[in-house]
Amino acid sequence: MDSENKEKTVEEIRKILDMQEEILQFSHFTNEDAIALGNYMLQEAVKKELSISISIRRCNGAVIYQAMRDGTNLDNISWMNRKFNTVLRTEVSSLSWFMRLKQNDQTMADKFMDENIYACVGGGFPIRVEDAGVVGVILVSGMNHVQDHDFIVKTLGKYLHINEVPRISRSDVR
Repeated sequence: MDSENKEKTVEEIRKILDMQEEILQFSHFTNEDAIALGNYMLQEAVKKELSISISIRRCNGAVIYQAMRDGTNLDNISWMNRKFNTVLRTEVSSLSWFMRLKQNDQTMADKFMDENIYACVGGGFPIRVEDAGVVGVILVSGMNHVQDHDFIVKTLGKYLHINEVPRISRSDVR
C-alpha cells in the first residue's frame, strides 16, 4: 500500500480536525455574517444538488439562519439540535468529539452525555472568534456525518478565502 492511500490513524485525523478549527476562525461574527455565510452555504448546496439542512446558531441557542432543502425533514432538525448541544458543551466540532471518544475507547455514556440530547457524529462546527472563543455553531445534516463535516469545512474555507485547509475523507473515519 503506498503512502498516499494509507489509512489515517485516529491521532492523525484528530490533528487535522484541530488544525481545521484553528484555521477557520473569524475576526468578528455578527448576525449579518451568519446570514451571509448561511446563504453562501445554501448556494453551494444548490449547486451540488445536496439535500441538506443548514443552521447557524448563537451559543445562547438563537437560530440566526436556517434552511432546509427539499428531501430533508424534521429528523434533520433533530440531528442538528443534538449536534448543536455537543459542540456547545465540548467547544470542538462534533466530529472531533467523535474522534476523541474513539481514541480513548469511550462512549457518550462514559461522559454522561445522553444520546437523546447529544450527537456523537460530524456536522457541527464551532464558530470561533479570534481572542473571544466560541460564539456559535454551524450545523449541517443530510449526508453521511463525515460528509456533513467536510461540507462545512470546505464551504467555510471558501467563504473565508482560506485556500489551504486540511481535510479528511469519509474513508478516513471508521
